[in-house]
Amino acid sequence: MLTFVGLGLYDERSVTVAGRDAIRDADRVFAEFYTSRLIGTDIETLEDTLGTSIEVRDRAGIEQDPEPILEAAERENVVFCTAGDTMVSTTHTDLRLRAEDRGIETRIVHGTTAQTAAGSLTGLQNYRFGKATTLPFEDAHGGDGVPDSVVATIEDNQDRDLHTLVYLDIKVDDPHWDDSDDTYMTASQAAAMLSGPFPDTLGVVVARAGSPDPLVVADTLDELATQTFGEPLHLLVIPGSLHPLEADVLESLAGAAVE
Repeated sequence: MLTFVGLGLYDERSVTVAGRDAIRDADRVFAEFYTSRLIGTDIETLEDTLGTSIEVRDRAGIEQDPEPILEAAERENVVFCTAGDTMVSTTHTDLRLRAEDRGIETRIVHGTTAQTAAGSLTGLQNYRFGKATTLPFEDAHGGDGVPDSVVATIEDNQDRDLHTLVYLDIKVDDPHWDDSDDTYMTASQAAAMLSGPFPDTLGVVVARAGSPDPLVVADTLDELATQTFGEPLHLLVIPGSLHPLEADVLESLAGAAVE
């Protein structure tokens, strides 16, 4: 059996009871934290809280060499953990398909996602979100400014009067990233980049979703680019037109000046 467990958004307390039980019952537990990570905790605290040893795999250890996980799951009850909800990343879907092809039974224990948290914290209605996109660092995509694909996604959602959730780049354990430190794009960096193709556009920052002190700030992208929003992780939402209730929430909870 290979069970995929989403650990939720922030720290060792974010995992569901079902996820905690699956981890504690497993013979071996693997995890990756390069697609996202629990900013409010560390691996030692996570292990202490869950009462188990966790074998952390890097990107190559999941995408290029998943054999240790698959071989273990052929013989034992194995759990594979990620931050958020485990199947958001296609690399995890690939691992599940590899397991199924080898006759390994799989199941999923879901965790809270950044997408649902962004809707909840901002008051923007979930069914009005269109396609999401990820804004990469300029050095990561090899070009200047915002990739055409990101601009096209936001413009398409605007044409359909939908909100756009913009995930911000994370560079953790990436052998192609020159910075020796783990690097997280900030909402102010993202707003500065997006204010070029989208001047005078409302943006909504969500910082530290799932933590005891999440932050939600709404303003034009130009203004957001001049502000700081504290520790990661950050998200940015580009809203479509606002329903009166959505406007009320952003004015009341995020300081938006909605006309």
